[in-house]
Amino acid sequence: MSAYSALREAGYRAYTRDRTTLFFTFAFPLLFLVVFGLIFSGQDVEESGRPYISYIAPGVLSWGVANAAVFGVAFTLMQWRRDDILRLIRMTPTPLSAVLGSRFALALGIGVVQAVLFVAVAVLPAFGLSVSGRWPLAVPLLVLGITAFLALGAIVGSFTTTPEAVAAVANFLMVPMAFLSGSFYPLDAMPEWMRALSWVLPLRHLNDGVSAALTGSGDLGDIAVGAGGLAAFAVVFGVAAVRCFRWSDRT
Repeated sequence: MSAYSALREAGYRAYTRDRTTLFFTFAFPLLFLVVFGLIFSGQDVEESGRPYISYIAPGVLSWGVANAAVFGVAFTLMQWRRDDILRLIRMTPTPLSAVLGSRFALALGIGVVQAVLFVAVAVLPAFGLSVSGRWPLAVPLLVLGITAFLALGAIVGSFTTTPEAVAAVANFLMVPMAFLSGSFYPLDAMPEWMRALSWVLPLRHLNDGVSAALTGSGDLGDIAVGAGGLAAFAVVFGVAAVRCFRWSDRT
């Protein structure tokens, strides 16, 4: 078995055995869907005339997938480094690509299950999400989004040394980004300066791309812009994650 396969298998077993984390990873985004979906049930956004669910569902889905990617790798790298697991791994012929690649494979699996479960609930009559025929294009966008946010989580995990620090830094990044990117509130109803600011946030590109693909709120050009923005953030964050990666807190 290769180092990558061994780390991927170990990560999968550790994740599925942690029932609390497993439950809340999938339940947390669904909670927001239920709350916002019931509050705005049957209502339309005045500025666009589109139903709220067509904004909220793709936005919360994108935030949930991104949140899981950031927190998952950040906590793991911090704990492995604190417990000297990474230092022991480094003593074996295991490259950094195997370490990060194994976490990427796990994040992709989690993201796929999250998306399927989320959409299955959102299309129920109680919420009424209408899925467009371009929904398969949401898959590559989610892959790009997971890549970008996993790299961001790797950066957080490389600088933090305690679980409390990981939670504080990751929440500092993800919670404001969710509101500024339109995950919880439609950007069409926000001030112009806030809409302009949101373009520098990776979650805005994931929200827009997934929304255009999943609900038909945009055309292929909007999907391409979202994919291009996510690819750019994935490259920038990926380079930064590799450069700041630390195998041990001792150095």
